[in-house]
Amino acid sequence: MGLSEAPGQRDTQALLSTTQAMELRRRDYHVERPLLNQEQLEELGSRSSATGTLQWRTWFRCSHARARALLLQYFPVLAWLPQYPVRDWLLGDLLSGLSVAIMQLPQGLAYALLAGLPPVFGLYSSFYPVFIYFLFGTSRHISVGTFAVMSVMVGSVTESLAPDEAFLQASNSTVDVAARDAARVQVASTLSVLVGLLQVGLGLVHFGFVVTYLSEPLVRAYTTAASVQVFVSQLKYVFGLHLSSRSGPLSLIYTVLEVCWKLPQTVVGTMVTAVVAGVVLVLVKLFNDKLRRQLPMPLPGELLTLIGATGISYGVGLQHRFGVDVVGKIPAGLVPPVAPSPQLFARLVGNAFAIAVVGFAIAISLGKIFALRHGYRVDSNQELVALGLSNLIGGIFQCFPVSCSMSRSLVQESTGGNTQVAGAISSLFILIIIVKLGELFQDLPKAVLAAVIIVNLKGMLMQFTDICSLWKANRVDLLIWLVTFVATILLNLDLGLAVAVVFSLLLVVVRTQLPHYAVLGQVPDTDIYRDVAEYSEAREVPGVKVFRSSATMYFANAELYSDMLKQRCGVNVDHLISQKKKLLRKQELKLKRLQKENKLPKQAAASKGTSISINVNTSVTDIESNDVEGSKAKQVSAGTELEDTAARGQEDAKAPDMSSLKTLGLPQPDFHSLILDLSSLSFVDTVCLKSLKNIFRDFREIEVEVYMAACHSPVVTQLEAGHFFDASITKQHLFASVHDAVIFALQHPRSSPVNPVLVTKL
Repeated sequence: MGLSEAPGQRDTQALLSTTQAMELRRRDYHVERPLLNQEQLEELGSRSSATGTLQWRTWFRCSHARARALLLQYFPVLAWLPQYPVRDWLLGDLLSGLSVAIMQLPQGLAYALLAGLPPVFGLYSSFYPVFIYFLFGTSRHISVGTFAVMSVMVGSVTESLAPDEAFLQASNSTVDVAARDAARVQVASTLSVLVGLLQVGLGLVHFGFVVTYLSEPLVRAYTTAASVQVFVSQLKYVFGLHLSSRSGPLSLIYTVLEVCWKLPQTVVGTMVTAVVAGVVLVLVKLFNDKLRRQLPMPLPGELLTLIGATGISYGVGLQHRFGVDVVGKIPAGLVPPVAPSPQLFARLVGNAFAIAVVGFAIAISLGKIFALRHGYRVDSNQELVALGLSNLIGGIFQCFPVSCSMSRSLVQESTGGNTQVAGAISSLFILIIIVKLGELFQDLPKAVLAAVIIVNLKGMLMQFTDICSLWKANRVDLLIWLVTFVATILLNLDLGLAVAVVFSLLLVVVRTQLPHYAVLGQVPDTDIYRDVAEYSEAREVPGVKVFRSSATMYFANAELYSDMLKQRCGVNVDHLISQKKKLLRKQELKLKRLQKENKLPKQAAASKGTSISINVNTSVTDIESNDVEGSKAKQVSAGTELEDTAARGQEDAKAPDMSSLKTLGLPQPDFHSLILDLSSLSFVDTVCLKSLKNIFRDFREIEVEVYMAACHSPVVTQLEAGHFFDASITKQHLFASVHDAVIFALQHPRSSPVNPVLVTKL
């Protein structure tokens, strides 16, 4: 007696069999629907022309709700500050603001030096713009203020418009530092106002999308090249050298050569100070990274280094005993507002636009990263307005252009910052330093500030590893990276950015001109069509060619599309059309010659009508006995034959078969229908319309009917607006899918017969 199966086992088998049956039913699904061309699809789906919303009408509406919406849109602080959870977020924002302020102090002093300005103006740039962004910004975590890339761009402008050579004193050939600094401050503040005006204007017209033209490889390569520029610009402070002011193309190369040439003049005390400060900063950063989880906030290595270096410099007398350059006098208090110099606008507008775009690109990219991480939205246009107002108002108070810093933003987020209250708190700390504590840093060595700048370049210099990753991932992006880097290094920051943007846009155009063209075949037992060169099981439908391009067709690649279509179809369409026209022309000339020859006997018959009629009615015996009359009878019979031949020629010319490829003895294509898969078509221009019409005309000349498939609704609308559809090309030539077009083409062949079994199988 066998053992019976346990109930649980039977239930498991039943469940498995049910699951397998459901899986099979799910896999072998069957869909039935009618064949749909564009006309039938529009009727079935009740398509109506999309009515464009007149956005400008809403701009002039006046209501309480619209006024409130505009107020909250341009003053975001009014939306989130009344709902600020003081008990939950204030402590985190307070600690975060203090941490950021501790970083702002040394970086502000150092980046002002990088911009070619007295260090105190870096403190001003760390106060005014930060507070303005607190009122108008939409990102809750970015730290606005001085940034190395922006500072080096400003420095290239100030040193080119106010070089040291322009302020040499005639008496002792030394530089008038006070006059030079005053001129550079005026240039930098005017540049900031102009950058702010551009950013505010672009933001108000919703031009925030301009940053989309700066791809990530382009921005990373540009910031990497800028970090190299920053590093080279700080070598004179590390070695204590006095270098010539250079700007323009190849200025970086000349600066490196001059540093190498003047290395024997290095001030040893300055170099030792920079090396010691750099080692201390690196050790503190390594310590912070290792104990990041245990420490409530990172150790302020930069601030501690500045305080220690200032104390040592004051106690030892580094400036007098070892010739180490120090910051010098730092005035206490704030400076009054100063109007910009309009005379400089024309000379600064190009650099201002480059700085405005780069600053916004860096800010919005960081802002979107933090917004995605914390689940809120950043308005790119309002960010542009907020940065513009920060630079505009900051420029009036003698600040230089600012953006956001990645290192400070990461600190602001990691130390518990939740909103821009942290930024406001950091700006208040900077205000206290400006008013009361700034003058304590008068003996701070400039070499220490250079060490702070160089150590903070680590993150951007690490972007050189992008070369390896892009080589494996996308070599076109690698090409953009390399061109951007080389152009920025050789041509300076402004021209380098222009070259990079133009090159990346040209590369996009080139890539659309070289898309992937494919002849599609049907995957067995499906309505899916794939490239026959990639899918070995995909088979072309007999008598039908399906062609697809991976890019949209427009003026730059329309001719290439037509050429590749004719090449992939395996038929020399142009040669076949020319041969057909040549044979038809010969046929027409032959017909005209026959008609001309037919006129001569008719004219002779009109002049000798009696003898001709007699000869026609004469018997054969009489004709043989009379040679002359016999010749006339032959002439009449020849004329009758020519007339019959001409009549037959005219009838043949009128018959359609006389102009067919088969009748003319020309080879026929092995397909009767061509289907253009236009699923990749995203827009239509006039060149595209003409190319499509030419494709219809040419293939119909060789007896191939053309159909289109898978057009999106906006493309159909543009085809209608361009008057593409007419009596010869109707919406019945446009189908909802490639499969619909294939079935219709098989059911309505233009020339060759179709196997009904094949249509049923499809």
